[in-house]
Amino acid sequence: MNLSPHAEFRPCIDLHHGEVKQIVGSTLSDDDSTVRTNFVASRDSSYFAALYRRDNLTGGHVIKLGPGNDEAAKRALAAWPGGLQVGGGITAENAAGWLEAGAAQVIVTSYIFRDGELRHDRLEKLFRETGRDHLVLDLSCRRLPDGSYRIVTDRWQKFTDWTVDRSTLQELSAYATEFLVHAVDVEGKQSGIDRDLLALLAGASPIPCVYAGGIAGWQDIETVENIGRGRIHYTVGSALDLFGGRLSYAELVEHSRQRRVNCGETPRHTSA
Repeated sequence: MNLSPHAEFRPCIDLHHGEVKQIVGSTLSDDDSTVRTNFVASRDSSYFAALYRRDNLTGGHVIKLGPGNDEAAKRALAAWPGGLQVGGGITAENAAGWLEAGAAQVIVTSYIFRDGELRHDRLEKLFRETGRDHLVLDLSCRRLPDGSYRIVTDRWQKFTDWTVDRSTLQELSAYATEFLVHAVDVEGKQSGIDRDLLALLAGASPIPCVYAGGIAGWQDIETVENIGRGRIHYTVGSALDLFGGRLSYAELVEHSRQRRVNCGETPRHTSA
């Protein structure tokens, strides 16, 4: 199979109460009793960051899911300075501090969306602090009954009035080096990817995107690489053996390496 060489595996470190966890995205809320957790790591965030550094995986994201995660995020960034992005509670006031702490880019959603609307003043202020090369916009979304995708904020609890479509992607691309898009309805469920969202991003986004949500095995990865036309990078969470799943992290790293080395040949893998 001749696949595009440009799709990259992007690793993740999701932090909840200072611990590395994998959580079903649609269950996140202010009430911890409703949160469904797939995995809690026994190792610190810095362990995973050092692992990604060893394997030369750049562009991975450290996501702070709520309060109590700043120190764990800083330890991860210190272990792989310039190799990771950080998101969760980022504002124009603290963005420079996170970049100084070692983040390659900051990831932002809730700060620029308030009461369902895009706050252009906040976006411009943030942009002045970071510049385009150091800013990633998180356009994580949920699907509405009419088939459209609405951007959600505040740990994916609140719907905005903004739809993920060509117009939105075009407008926001002027501010960011890439978009991070969690398909929230399938995030953490290992139930398969959202192919329609993937196709939308591949066809409409003028800048690279990182897709997250529902990847369960090699077939899903090949689908991302094909439908994404090499323009969509991807992250794998709960399905990875690092986080209690069955998909081999080592094989995925090798798969990514092989694609970079030889763009016309992809190593074969057995089903996860």
